[in-house]
Amino acid sequence: MKIETILFDLGGVLIDWNPRFLYRKIFEDLDEMEFFLSKVATMDWNEQQDAGRPFEEAIDILIEKHPKYKNEIRAYFFRWQEMLNGPIEGTVDIFRTLKKTGDLPIYALTNWSAQTFPIARKLFPFLGWFEDILVSGEEGMKKPSPDIYKLTAERFKIDPSTTLFIDDSERNVQAAIKCGYQAVHFETPEKLHQDLISFGVFQN
Repeated sequence: MKIETILFDLGGVLIDWNPRFLYRKIFEDLDEMEFFLSKVATMDWNEQQDAGRPFEEAIDILIEKHPKYKNEIRAYFFRWQEMLNGPIEGTVDIFRTLKKTGDLPIYALTNWSAQTFPIARKLFPFLGWFEDILVSGEEGMKKPSPDIYKLTAERFKIDPSTTLFIDDSERNVQAAIKCGYQAVHFETPEKLHQDLISFGVFQN
């Protein structure tokens, strides 16, 4: 199937986001930092904010369970911007090239809190290059739920079978494929460039 639409994930593909960028400043003991991120402020906990739960509620829940880490837990929201390490320049260059050719509409589908995404919009001007962005936290659902892939197709009026979805989560890639999309697992900008050649988007 010829690719007629590109659909990007954002975090881990175009934007370098990782809680460790913040928590390396907070914890002197890196083992304790890893304990905190794996047992306290976990990815599962964070994904509930991506699905629409307010950070204020999420913070209260964690502090009740882990009062020892109340300051560190609050930092997850109030110092959230420090988790951003800037754009992934190689992918932004690919995005720029796609925009210059103007052949394909380009959208984004991201798991992101509705409360923190406005910060990213201000920091990264290239987010304005998209035709549109579907933010999970604004919709009350997140990848890999089939519902969010269906909503994306309906909202953007795109055909999944001719849409190439790019995500750094293999779980989300496989979910997209099950929903009828073509999809690739993002690992590096160089690999993505080769994937775009193999899908006929770029010339060799």
